[in-house]
Amino acid sequence: MQDPIVITRVNRKLIEKILDNHTLEQLNKVPDGFRNNLIWNIAHVVVTQQLLVYKLSGLPMMIEEEMVNLYKKGTEFYREVTAEEVSKVKSLLFSTLDKTEEDLAAGIFKNYNEYETSTGFVLKSVQDALNFNNFHEGIHLGYILALKKAV
Repeated sequence: MQDPIVITRVNRKLIEKILDNHTLEQLNKVPDGFRNNLIWNIAHVVVTQQLLVYKLSGLPMMIEEEMVNLYKKGTEFYREVTAEEVSKVKSLLFSTLDKTEEDLAAGIFKNYNEYETSTGFVLKSVQDALNFNNFHEGIHLGYILALKKAV
C-alpha cells in the first residue's frame, strides 16, 4: 500500500498546477452554482490536513489561527485573496507535508483525540487522519476540477 504522504503529495502536485495555470482573478472567481472558489478549496485542504493531523493530536499547527478561521469546514469565500496570499498557500502545500513526514519519522504523534467526520468516518489515530485526509483532498480536487471548467 502507498504511503499516505506520497498520495497526498501527488494530489498536491495536481493542485499546484492549478495555481500555476490560473490568474488571480480566476482563482478568486466564484462561478454561478458554487459557494467557493479555486483558492478557497486549495487553502481548505491545507487547513484541514493541519486540523486533522496536528490539532487532533494535540500538537501545534504550522498555520495561523486566522487561516484556520478563513478556510475551515463551513466557511465560505467572502473576500478576494491577494497574490501574496496565493503564494503563501502554494508554499504551504508542500512545506506542511514535508514537516508532517519529518514528524511521523520522529514519532511525535503519541496521542489522538477521536473525531467523527461529517462523512461519518471515525478517526482514532494519526494514521486514520492521514488516510481520511487523502479521501477529503480527493473530494476537493473534484471540486477544483469542476471550478476550473467554470472559470
